[in-house]
Amino acid sequence: QVQLVESGGGSVQVGGSLRLSCTASGRTFGSYAMGWFRQAPGKEREFVAAIMWSELLKYYADSVKGRFTISRDNAKNSVYLQMDSLKPEDTAVYYCAATANRRHGQYSQIYDYESWGQGTQVTVSS
Repeated sequence: QVQLVESGGGSVQVGGSLRLSCTASGRTFGSYAMGWFRQAPGKEREFVAAIMWSELLKYYADSVKGRFTISRDNAKNSVYLQMDSLKPEDTAVYYCAATANRRHGQYSQIYDYESWGQGTQVTVSS
């Protein structure tokens, strides 16, 4: 497993932007598929976005398509989530996840990942 640390959360007004970062330990970051999930109070953790070993392959939840962008920098052992046009319903704790397992699919399920960060709070107010 790899150790993950998220940063970049905070409070922002509706329509604003935030950029989340997730830095991983280890020397094999490039071999991991990475994902972002979020969990709002009283709700289940849900998929937000994923990026494969090749940055050409990215997947997004319908609720964030066109507003969020996932990217990675393997030289910095980091994955990012650029969040624009934020809405109150984007308020949640955001988690970074990693998996070294290769499988078919969009890596949109919690069980697709074996390593998780501690989460960072994002609050969008109107």
